[in-house]
Amino acid sequence: MLSAVHPAQVAGLFYPAEPDALRALIADMRKGARPDGGVAPKVVVAPHAGVVYSGSVAATAFSPWARRTEPPRRIVIVGPAHRAAFRGLALHPAVAWSTPLGEVLVARDGHVRLAEARAAEVDARPFAREHSLEMHLVMLQAMLPAPFEILPILVGEASPAQVAAALRLVWGGPETVIAISSDLSHFLDQGRARALDDETGRRIEGLDVGALDGRRACGYLPIGGALTLAAERDLRVSGLHLATSSDVGADSSRVVGYGAFAMEYAASARLQDADRALLLSTAMAALAWAARTGGRKPAIRRDGRLSPALASLRGTFVTLTDGARLRGCIGSPAPRVSLIEDVAMNAVQAGFGDPRFAPLTETELEGLELDVSILSHPRPIPAASEDALVAALEPDRDGLILGKGRQRALFLPSVWRQVADGRAFVRHLMRKAGLDPTMVATGLEAQRFRVESFGAPFRRPAAAELAPVRIEEAGAR
Repeated sequence: MLSAVHPAQVAGLFYPAEPDALRALIADMRKGARPDGGVAPKVVVAPHAGVVYSGSVAATAFSPWARRTEPPRRIVIVGPAHRAAFRGLALHPAVAWSTPLGEVLVARDGHVRLAEARAAEVDARPFAREHSLEMHLVMLQAMLPAPFEILPILVGEASPAQVAAALRLVWGGPETVIAISSDLSHFLDQGRARALDDETGRRIEGLDVGALDGRRACGYLPIGGALTLAAERDLRVSGLHLATSSDVGADSSRVVGYGAFAMEYAASARLQDADRALLLSTAMAALAWAARTGGRKPAIRRDGRLSPALASLRGTFVTLTDGARLRGCIGSPAPRVSLIEDVAMNAVQAGFGDPRFAPLTETELEGLELDVSILSHPRPIPAASEDALVAALEPDRDGLILGKGRQRALFLPSVWRQVADGRAFVRHLMRKAGLDPTMVATGLEAQRFRVESFGAPFRRPAAAELAPVRIEEAGAR
């Protein structure tokens, strides 16, 4: 039963207790937020340290929600318990939460749904002196332009699967967003913290739940639960901002790491036009370099000014066509390196490493069309029978990976234009993998994926168009 109001626990400690001072501080922190590349996240990961330490990183995470035409009306906030030991997940019985910026109602229906499903226990005790949820709340109160309700969930001794089960119950539609509260590494020196946080960021972008632990992030269980659903519901993850407490003047020998990450539906995710243009220009410049140097791969150098969307880990394919004729297609289904590096290297491989075609010549470049496909994380689909596999596919939208042992093959969604029948699509891909198309049910692994695709005719971009990227001889510095 919801009752009473949960008062602020860390006002005057983690942030100013006076409302005007708090608003002014958060407004100042927003000036240090990073550009987010135009992401539209369902889920974000943001830190929960004192506002002066992690406020700019948290502002980066929450900014996409602040600029929405229709701001979110419900925010599920999930964070780790720091002050009390308990098993499972906990809900506070309060009807509202109070901070110096006012009261915010708790989403009663979500609260009841979680409690009745025994996905979380109603218990006020673990929330005493806890900051992980409250720090998100004050940032959101200051940043969002319209009222919202909250569903705060505290995570104790649990598993990512338990967190994921709770999130499924309250996932909602576009009116609902989810904020995962976590700092990153704790109490390492600046150099080691940055190295570990960089690696943790790559693990998060790769949906690698098993790699996360308390050494990498205090909220590794909530993050793991969110990543479980990101894989299940086809969300792509972008790292937006990494920093440490030393960046704002704290002792560099003992820092805390902070990170902002966005999880958005892959089917609707779209790079900004400027990022698309830079990605295509870099791929074309790399292809031109390789054509001048006998097919050698260049090095792709980048600096910190690169959009977070282009720095994120992505699997990609690059397709080269000459009119209606395929001239090369190479890619990487699983993320390996940053998006901009992966596309540039796949462009070179498509032109000079596709065994089906002779290497490109410089004279061929001008007539080419270059298309980029950014893949979502492949998800398993039923393959117990050919009928089940065909029924699970969505023509024109799904790409497909089929494999058994080392024999594997992939079709991009664009192949549906040539093979519109689902059964024929599957059988053609089986043959491409070197498999018997009549043996679908015998140990076959099947995965589907979606793509963001775009392209342009080949041209030779000027060096100024590539900033902040440089194309160099491999090994040169």
